[in-house]
Formats: sequence, C-alpha cells, structure tokens
Amino acid sequence: MTDDPLNAVITWVDEPEEPKQGPLSGKRLIVKDLIDTAGIRTTYGSEIYARHVPDRTAPAVQRLVDAGAVIVGKANLHEFAWGVTSQNPWYGTVKNPLHPGRTTGGSSGGNAAALAAGLCDLGLGTDTGCSIRLPSACCGTVGLKPRWGEIPMEGIFPLCPTLDTVGPMARSVEDVALMWSALTGGPAPEPRLAGLTIGVLTRPPSVGDGHPPEANLAAEAYVERLEQLGARCLAAEIPEPKANTWPVFFHEARKSHSATFPTRADEYGDNVRRKLELAASINPGEVDAAYRAIEAWRRYEPEVDLFVAPVLGIELPAEDCDELAVRIPFTAFARPINLIGWAGLAVGDLQLIAPHDATVLAAGLAWERG
Repeated sequence: MTDDPLNAVITWVDEPEEPKQGPLSGKRLIVKDLIDTAGIRTTYGSEIYARHVPDRTAPAVQRLVDAGAVIVGKANLHEFAWGVTSQNPWYGTVKNPLHPGRTTGGSSGGNAAALAAGLCDLGLGTDTGCSIRLPSACCGTVGLKPRWGEIPMEGIFPLCPTLDTVGPMARSVEDVALMWSALTGGPAPEPRLAGLTIGVLTRPPSVGDGHPPEANLAAEAYVERLEQLGARCLAAEIPEPKANTWPVFFHEARKSHSATFPTRADEYGDNVRRKLELAASINPGEVDAAYRAIEAWRRYEPEVDLFVAPVLGIELPAEDCDELAVRIPFTAFARPINLIGWAGLAVGDLQLIAPHDATVLAAGLAWERG
C-alpha cells in the first residue's frame, strides 16, 4: 500500500507481478478504474460496483503488460467517467499536485495526478469528451486521445460508444509514443514538424447546439516555437456540424446505464444522476439528426496537416467547483475532437489535433525534443 493524499488511486496492487521483457519493462502502470483488470477490484468509480472484481483484463491493458508494464493500481475518476472534475462522492475528489486547490480535470484525473506526483510512470485512461487531455493539461502531463476505433474498447465500461476512446498517459511524449506502439502494434513515429502546415485554432467549433464558444487566443503563444521547428502556421477553423450532436451523447449514456438506472438511481451520486435524468428527455428525432451530423462531420478532410489549440477553455476552476457550471466552457477545445473522431495530443495545455495518431505524436515528439 502506498500513501496517497491526492485520492488519485482507488485500489493499490499489494504484490505487483514481475515485469515481462519489452519496451515498457518495469514501468509502473496505473489503470483508470473504468477498465477491467482480472483479479483486481474495478469499481468504475461507483458505489454500485464497489466490490466488483472482473475475471477478464481489457485487451488494451494486456497489451501494455505484455510490453513489460507492471500494474500497481487503479486510478480514481469522476463517477462512471461522466464528468470533467474528478470529484467523486464515493472515493474522494482527486487533488492536483501541480496546482493545489485547483481541479485535476476529469474524468481521468486520478491518472494525471498520480503521474504528476510520481506515483507511477504510465497511465491508461479513457476519453469521451476530454477525459485524457483535460487532466493532462491541468496536471502538466502528457496524454493522447487516439483516433476513434484505433484501440479496442473491449473490457471498458461504456459511456458513449460513438465517442469513447482509450489511450496512453505519461510524463513525456516519448513514453506516450512507446505506449501507443504497444497498444496499436505500429512503430512509434519519428519526430516531425518541419514542412508541416499547422492551423492555429482560436475558436473551436461548437457541438452544433447553437452556442458557439468564444474566441481564445492561447494557441497563438505556440506559433513562434512551432515555426522555429520548421512548421508553417496559419489561422484556421474546423467547420460546424450540421445539427446538434449532444443528443447522441445523452442517448448512448442512458443506454449504457440501462441495467442500473433508474432502478438503482439512489446509488448514484447527485452529479451523474442529474445527467441521467436529463438524458431521459432527449427527443428520438434529435438523436437521429445527431447521428447523421456526426457521420457527415467525420468525412471532413482538413486543408492543413494538423491544428494547434489549447486544451483548456477557461482558467483552472477550484477543486470544489460546481462541475455542472464549468463543464461546457472548460471543455470547448476538447469535446469537438471526439465528435469528429480525430486524434488529440495534450502536452500540458498544448493540444495537437489531426485525423491520425501518428501525425500528432510525430509533432509532439519534435516539440519535446526541440
């Protein structure tokens, strides 16, 4: 057992297994507690599954273990991964070691906090609307939301399968790239920024709900160094979706919880219960329109090689903030990337966005190595 004043970990592994030989050999891995691990308690951040011990290990975890990573614990998270602050009514609010008193972001906040505090070397998180990138930005670590469908989601409690992804988290782009290689079976890309055209994103697209986000010029701070590294930067935008896409999120989240909600509604925390209650009012016609809009949006091909943007839409809220009040502006630059299905790499608050994982990883490696 390891002392953890950050509430970063729900379950520690008392006797970790001996590492296999491989590119990740001996690196300590903390797995988000949304992801099944055979013989290790997996709560999904909930009271309902507080004593749940799976008999299977998710393929994504097994690939990292086969590459030599050693599971040392299961990371705390926003209940059922549906939230952006990692405030958990059952296992405590995850605390930010880099910015005490401020949120870690969510929902993979336990992974990012554990990495920032040196409690592990690697993290495996999930990202449905921001959940790898937001905590990485809040805690000054690195995280990849891969292209949708790139890494198998089997053995992971679903939130919104049309948007759900699982991906690597670490303290360096190099380690994230090594993890990605193990997770996908592809070679880690070579660093590359020289010769690329980068779109500077200062106004993210909305989710089609009629509430366009305000302009945010934070990405402009990265332009000088990107150009020193050989990239060409220009102002760019991502087009709006053709309909409100929110109904898909609520529709699929409600289906994901159909076995326990509303029959066990009193066993949910207030935050997630309120979201599921709201999901009950979604119009089926709006759901159909949302699916069509997402399908069309995912056919869009950008005119630049990648985009640069911040991760954070607003300054870091307090750790005890009202999650329902901050979740939309906080994630303005992150949510659309799940809807369009692209890859997003967070290096602290720097976000590199492109249709493919290798593009953002290559750019991130070039940024890191200078």
